[in-house]
Parts: sequence; C-alpha cells; structure tokens
Amino acid sequence: MRLPPLTAGVLLRRYQRFLADVRLDDGTVVTAHTANTGRMTGVAEAGSRVWLSRADDPHRKLQWTWELVETRSGVLVGIHTGRANALVAEGIGNGVVSELTGYHRIRREVRYGGRHRIDLLLEGEGRPPAYVEVKNTTLVEDGVALFPDAVSERARRHLGALEAMVAEGARALICFCVQREDAEVSAPADAIDPAYGAALRRAVAAGVEAIAYRARVDTREIVLERPLPVRLSPA
Repeated sequence: MRLPPLTAGVLLRRYQRFLADVRLDDGTVVTAHTANTGRMTGVAEAGSRVWLSRADDPHRKLQWTWELVETRSGVLVGIHTGRANALVAEGIGNGVVSELTGYHRIRREVRYGGRHRIDLLLEGEGRPPAYVEVKNTTLVEDGVALFPDAVSERARRHLGALEAMVAEGARALICFCVQREDAEVSAPADAIDPAYGAALRRAVAAGVEAIAYRARVDTREIVLERPLPVRLSPA
C-alpha cells in the first residue's frame, strides 16, 4: 500500500486520544489527527520522530494525520488504524493472506448481527462467507505483538459477534495486523486485559480463526509481508 507524501517532525504530545501536537522539520507546530483509539504504549512518547500526511480538503477540521512513528529502538511503526483494514484487504487480494484465497468479492464495513459492522466480508461461489475483524497492533515486547494495549470491552464484544456468525455456519476470523517489523509472534495481552485473552481463547474454541500478519513499513509504503504464529496459551 503506497502512502501519501509524508512530512517529518517530532512529537510534542498526544492528548485527548485523537490529537497530537507535532513540530515539523521547518519549525512549524501543527495539530494532527491521531487515527488510533488505543493507549499506544511505546509509540507515543514525546520527542519521537513522526511522519504526517496532509489532506487538501478545506472542510476537514484538521489537515494533518499522524501516520508513522519511530520507536526508541529505531523501528518504524504504522499507527494509523484505518490503514490496517486496507492492508489486510490488499493482502487477501494478492494472495499473501493464504487463509482467505479463493474469495471473489470483498466488502468493507458491512452491518451484521444487528448492531455490529464487520471490517471485511468475503464472499465466494460455493463457500460460506468469511467475516474478518482486523485489529491493528502496535505494541511489541520482546518480539511478541500484543493486543489490546488497553482494556477494551468493545474488542471483547467483537469476539462474541464473530462466535455468533460461526454458529450460523459462516467463517469468522480475527486478524491481528502488526504494522512493524520486529514481531515474531502474536498473542493476547493478558497482562493488560485478561478478560480479552480469555474471550479470545473461548472464541477460538468455538471456531473463530485467529491469524496474524506482519507488515514491512517505510515512509513510502506499508506492505503486508508474512504470517506470524498466534500464541493463545498464557505466557
């Protein structure tokens, strides 16, 4: 996935979840939209090198959007949650996501189960539909990509909705999209949200498929690169 042209700067602060003040390399201080609802542990530290995209839409309240950050260890991380869905859809289309080959149609943000919206709905002749929930993962500790990075009741509800689709005869998958290159395995963040870890294990036991893919990240593009094993047993 090609990124729009990016402008570099230094993060001054992230606040009110969706706002970040950044000093651009030319000295200008701007406020950027932060398209990430998580705690962003380890990827939102003041003084970090960051990259922003700029929209020309005059109707947008904030013209700048935070896209990438460089961690203290020098790893580039894609923090824009909205990019994760597009990355996984692209990976399905080009065959990288091997679990989901053979579907001829991908729809996004489809309402299901009453009040839920699925990130990706895959349909193909002669096969059950596949409901794919994508989770952007930015927290990595000792090579383990951990989700969630904060207690998330909403994420637990998503797992319950996926279980319900399996019970109706569909496929349902949770896909952890890791937008950084230093992860070797994916796992639920039991130390942060043990209820989510328990819910994920229940969902998998009920037939929900848990997969994870790692992306290669640079300032020009982000590409879904390879699968990661998903470790469900508590560390």
